[in-house]
Amino acid sequence: MSAHPVNAGSGDTAPMGGTVLTARLDNAGDVLLAGPAVRAVAAHVDRVVMLTGPHGSAAAELLPGVDGIIEWCAPWIDPDPAPVTAEHVAALQDAVRAQAPRAALLLTSFHQSPLPLALLLRLAGVGWIGAISEDYPGSLLDLRHRVDGDPPEAHRALQLVGAAGYRLPAGDDGRLAVRRPLPTAEHLTGRPGYVVVHPGASAPAREWPARHCARAVRALAAAGHRVIVTGSARERHLTAEVAGDTGVDLGGRTHLRTLAAVLEHACVVVAGNTGPAHLAAAVGTPVVSLFAPVVPAARWAPYGVPTVLLGDQHAPCRDTRARHCPVPGHPCLSRVGPADVVEAVSSLAGART
Repeated sequence: MSAHPVNAGSGDTAPMGGTVLTARLDNAGDVLLAGPAVRAVAAHVDRVVMLTGPHGSAAAELLPGVDGIIEWCAPWIDPDPAPVTAEHVAALQDAVRAQAPRAALLLTSFHQSPLPLALLLRLAGVGWIGAISEDYPGSLLDLRHRVDGDPPEAHRALQLVGAAGYRLPAGDDGRLAVRRPLPTAEHLTGRPGYVVVHPGASAPAREWPARHCARAVRALAAAGHRVIVTGSARERHLTAEVAGDTGVDLGGRTHLRTLAAVLEHACVVVAGNTGPAHLAAAVGTPVVSLFAPVVPAARWAPYGVPTVLLGDQHAPCRDTRARHCPVPGHPCLSRVGPADVVEAVSSLAGART
């Protein structure tokens, strides 16, 4: 794996000191995976402002090194964007000008172009911009970085900020992390050492079928585990179904910071490719990852913690980036059984980082 910086502007190295903008406009998991890169930038500047989408701002609040947040819905990234208007664009540019960043690092996935945001930031007066871009950026980027191979998303972001001159400080292991202290959650969970099952995901194609989750909760309880089921307020019907009579249903009872505390005191978390899986990694908890291969596990599997990956990674949906399963029967995950999950949980028990 190698990375090639290409100078498309005034210089590869970003300004040191002052305020720097880091942008990650996707979901909470994407923002958490940007955490090591954010800490690398923060080690060399006075202030880091993070630009996020509406689904990622709560995660940005958890990141060490973030001093301020701008929330803005990017019409080319959000799955349900509003129409592009001059007023919407002006709101972003006004917010950026108010922060007066000396530089901006645009963190993207392999399938996203940074150039629409780079253009808007140029027009907002940002003098130095770096990003990974396969497309010719002209004068939109001062650092055009290219990455070969299939690195994990956290590595991809670290490579970009490293090319800009921002390195992790001594003693920082580069893993995901959250801002401390976390709130207490024992009133919700009881004593530490339980298994968390998180059945939901932002895209239905990444969800293990609810009936399988419910059977797994019963099987885990029969194997002697206390099981906590988590989910958002919109997922209460799902968490109630999955928890049944054997699990503790916390659907709708946690915000992201409290959820981090719940996950931290679990022995193992069982989840699909979704934000809570990355949040579990950020608090050092092993993950049984029910991973639908609509995106590559090499990039998106839980990062930096012991993990067991379940699911057919060669299923026909592979690399489609589908939000809804394009294959009848959802075979990549529906063939994973409760016994597979119980075995995976047992293999990870006691494996905390």
